[in-house]
Amino acid sequence: MNELNASSDVVSDESQTHSDPASSGVDSAIDPGYWFSDEYVSRMRQTLGPDACRALSIYPLPEAFCLSVIVPVYNECSTVQSVLNSLRNTGLPMQIIVVDDGSNDGSGEALKQFQDEHQVSLLRHPENRGKGAAIRTAIEVAQGDVIVIQDADSEYDPGDFRVMLQPLLAGEADVVYGTRYGHCDRQVSPWWHQAVNGFLSWLASVAIGPRLSDVETCYKMARREDFLDILPKLKENRFGIEIELTARWARKNLRFTERPIRYHHRWYDEGKKIGWRDGVAALGCIFRYGLLRR
Repeated sequence: MNELNASSDVVSDESQTHSDPASSGVDSAIDPGYWFSDEYVSRMRQTLGPDACRALSIYPLPEAFCLSVIVPVYNECSTVQSVLNSLRNTGLPMQIIVVDDGSNDGSGEALKQFQDEHQVSLLRHPENRGKGAAIRTAIEVAQGDVIVIQDADSEYDPGDFRVMLQPLLAGEADVVYGTRYGHCDRQVSPWWHQAVNGFLSWLASVAIGPRLSDVETCYKMARREDFLDILPKLKENRFGIEIELTARWARKNLRFTERPIRYHHRWYDEGKKIGWRDGVAALGCIFRYGLLRR
């Protein structure tokens, strides 16, 4: 009881000497970067304790840290602006690398409002070459300490970067995948979507090594040097890049970790592009990069 009172006294004393944005009740007035500041982390550790802060992914960022976010874009006119705004609202210091992969639906026009922002780098392929090709183009210009891939379709929430970064910055993992399955804080996907992804993940685990629950997830995060190390070997232009990245990192004996992420499934009439042909192609990639070790 005395310990609880002592803790309360600490919070009370600090609140008299520091202005806490969280206590203002006006979220719009809070600088998102505050949630990663030394001041906020220190206050939370005193209030909640280090174990609770670890469980809640409350931690400070290294000095001068930067996250490079690769955003491949192909005909995502209706969502790309909101995705880029969501990225900026995370409060993370980041370099946003947008690769317009030959869009013809007005995505290029939608991106023009970001062309003068120092945080955003806009690149373009004259013709559609595929997600894998866009990722390779972006890796070449990435400057951040860590790289992560972000789809432009609003299915994934950049707010989950905080949870994914934690094991990397703590030195507990080399590669972090955001898994859409195996936890309850998610929209339930159609049974066939989960079944196909589950089968591909199981098969990839058998052929490649790491036991992953969601090998096809968009959210793949690793240090920039680990992306650059495999860049000359990357070949896949389309969605096969998901399998190829996994296989090439596994051959380097990197430590894989999965973290739960939120996911909002969209339908084909909403612009979803991956189809059954890509599922067949993924089987070929598992055989080629897993069993044959190409």
